[in-house]
Amino acid sequence: MPTPPVLPADKAPRPEVARIRGVSKKFTIRKDSSIKERVVTLGRAGRRHKKEFWALRDVDLDIYAGETIGLIGHNGSGKSTLLKVIGGIVDPTSGTVEERGRLAALLELGAGFHPDLTGRENVFLNASVLGLSREETEAQFDDIVAFASIGDFIDTQVKFYSSGMYVRLAFAVAVHTDPDVLLVDEVLAVGDEAFQRKCMDRIRDFQKEGRTIILVTHSLDQVVELCGRAVLLHQGEVLFDGAPSTAVARFRDLLEERRVAERDAADPGAPRPQGSVDSVRAVVVGRGPGEPLQPGDDLEILLTVSSSHLDKWGCRVQIDDHMGHKMFVTGTDWLKTPVDPMTGSADVSFVLKDPPLAGGKYFINATLIDGHGNDLHNIMQATSFNVEFDPRATGYMRIDVEGSATSGR
Repeated sequence: MPTPPVLPADKAPRPEVARIRGVSKKFTIRKDSSIKERVVTLGRAGRRHKKEFWALRDVDLDIYAGETIGLIGHNGSGKSTLLKVIGGIVDPTSGTVEERGRLAALLELGAGFHPDLTGRENVFLNASVLGLSREETEAQFDDIVAFASIGDFIDTQVKFYSSGMYVRLAFAVAVHTDPDVLLVDEVLAVGDEAFQRKCMDRIRDFQKEGRTIILVTHSLDQVVELCGRAVLLHQGEVLFDGAPSTAVARFRDLLEERRVAERDAADPGAPRPQGSVDSVRAVVVGRGPGEPLQPGDDLEILLTVSSSHLDKWGCRVQIDDHMGHKMFVTGTDWLKTPVDPMTGSADVSFVLKDPPLAGGKYFINATLIDGHGNDLHNIMQATSFNVEFDPRATGYMRIDVEGSATSGR
């Protein structure tokens, strides 16, 4: 069962704003989409044209005032469904949700807007749905329009709005309703960069004011940066609930497992007569399997390669971050590592001394080359490793840093 957040001894525990107990949600997916198909499949045969899908299974969560929580997981893991259950938009099949305070939800692009009404009319309509009186909306109206930056389009029917205008107006209404809990589902990715920065600034203002924010996003860096807690959902169940950096690392491990399984299914390992990279491992020297790289640790990359016969050959390795950006490349040819002619298999080791990588998941590409540096066989993202997050900084590199401040001048 979830436990309250740990607070300093001089502070009272924060109150709950939502208590979720044993929540499950089942959807029925029909395979017969048209009316004709449904008539044909009536009766006993119709059961074969339905499939039950459990989007959530026995979810227990306690959400406390002032928390910023990130919900992460694969597509179809139940993130958006859970957010809708918390927002009261979807009823659970079983379980209970208890809430208190005013909620403002940004769950789908344009949700709560009527396409035939103008932006002005939709502001009042949406604000009333979110609990504001007409007088309160009128008092906030100019600020809403200014925040949305849609200018003269406020009196245009929203069906003529671009997707960016839609989401700007929807977000502007939501954040001006004085919510105790703000639910946000991926919509921030729609606006331009300037608007996204404005949204992030407003979210940070909400955090300073002690409001609760529950965020669904595919931007894992955003989760680590903004959230104090992350919930990893997998196949409708809570797989992890705790520190965002740990949740993100666990999720990237899941993504890597799925990618490797898909790769192996697509390429079961056809023979390569010239030579092949047979296995690649990344080992943190002095630590157990799967443990993250920490400051001061060395990383050893171990390759096994094979060929019927190669007089001259070598290996290269490349480290990419989770976005596919090249972080580091080296090779036996560049290091002047001596290699004997290969008949059968050979083992190659690269030891990276205290690599200054920032926290996150990294992938290793491995290549077998001939004596002229030409690729004989390469495996993209052959393996991966994790680097411990540094709470003092973000970015691409880990750099020891000292700070000082002087006041009174």
